Amino acid sequence: MSDPFSEKCCLIIGAGKSGKGAARLLLDRDASVVIFDENEKCDIPAVRGCFREDDDIKVIKGVLPDEIREKASLVVLSPGVPLDSPLVTLLKEEGKEITGEVELAFVCGKGDVLAITGTNGKTTTTTLLGEIMQNHVKERKEGGRVFVVGNIGEPYTLYSGEMEDNSVTVAEISSFQLETVSSFKPYIAAVLNVTPDHLNRHHTMEEYTAAKFRITENQDREDTLVLNYDDPLTRSMGEETEAGVVYFTRDEELDINSVKADFVHIKGREVLFNDRVILSLDEIKLLGTHNHENIMAAVGMAVKYGVSDRVIRDTVAAFTAVEHRIEFVETVNGVDYYNDSKGTNPDAAIKAVLSMVKPTLLIGGGYDKNSTYDEFIQSFGERVKLLVLIGDTAEKIRECAVSHGFTDIIMAKDLKDAVEICHREAVPGDAVLLSPACASWDMFKNYEERGKLFKEFVREL
Repeated sequence: MSDPFSEKCCLIIGAGKSGKGAARLLLDRDASVVIFDENEKCDIPAVRGCFREDDDIKVIKGVLPDEIREKASLVVLSPGVPLDSPLVTLLKEEGKEITGEVELAFVCGKGDVLAITGTNGKTTTTTLLGEIMQNHVKERKEGGRVFVVGNIGEPYTLYSGEMEDNSVTVAEISSFQLETVSSFKPYIAAVLNVTPDHLNRHHTMEEYTAAKFRITENQDREDTLVLNYDDPLTRSMGEETEAGVVYFTRDEELDINSVKADFVHIKGREVLFNDRVILSLDEIKLLGTHNHENIMAAVGMAVKYGVSDRVIRDTVAAFTAVEHRIEFVETVNGVDYYNDSKGTNPDAAIKAVLSMVKPTLLIGGGYDKNSTYDEFIQSFGERVKLLVLIGDTAEKIRECAVSHGFTDIIMAKDLKDAVEICHREAVPGDAVLLSPACASWDMFKNYEERGKLFKEFVREL
């Protein structure tokens, strides 16, 4: 049987990690590839240098030539490309076959897929579940590789060609990636929560929620969907999916009869699957009650996959925070510094603020995703003693804070200045938290760059 991509002319829009991963996968399947990026700053030699000299690939930036567009028989969109952009709209009108990087990887991949989406907590849950599955495979001693891919920073397409029938793929999937799936069908999926985010892209909460729900649209009774019972939007998905449902909840009053499904819950200081104790919260190293939700979601997925309680318990007990998510950096002159650069929306930043146990100097602000900041400011309580603001949203957040009666605010010119201000204003026993409540794209390439620079600036103090 011939490869369906062999000798196909494929147009990939977006020259980032996902685009390059998709190109590599298609080239390995003997396709002809063009990578196009509208950004005039795209470094064509650098992108082309990621591939072999004899690869059948072109890299174009700025304006897509008509002859390239007309020749393309498959268009692969990178997650950052909006479906309503003028170019994508034109390609749709011309009847082009359009897919996304995740869908392409799924079609080409093998083995079981465990997929995680949600507004917040995806990276922590994906990383934790990935480690659980690694330990499960070691215990099982039946071979097979575990791939941890997706929005976590490792393109799914980069590894799908290496997958076998006994592979396990743990994938962090964003709403952008879910917009372009068609046959994507995870064996076990989870939707952790849905709160306002990316409304500049999805426009309404209804569209954003619908994008998240697409993770389960192809699941059937042989599959499992893990959902947050405490979030009304995710709870309602349990009534619409064809998959078997596992809920997780922090509500100690619920029982299996009221939930009417398998569920993971906390009773006292213990995490249980239905009535079975899996682990104690006293064993974990992660800060914040929001991480209890991430742990419960991973427990639900692992139990349904057949992982032993011992492997789950030991892995969770050994797990520490992922980089850029309430990550302890350094203690300088008696002041603790935490990097929560992945707090890219108000809800994520609220969780970080509520995790702080010391008087906190908070660095916020960044790229505007049409978010509102009232609940973010209201979460400060007695915890936040000073708010230091940077980026495009600095004035918007300042005005919101003042309207709520919070006036201990300093405007900084950039992140380095913000760190220096906090160093000057903090006293021993305080904490400094970078949790911007905003995306990073106004001043940085991504939240990783922002977080790494924050750590560098702290260590230079």
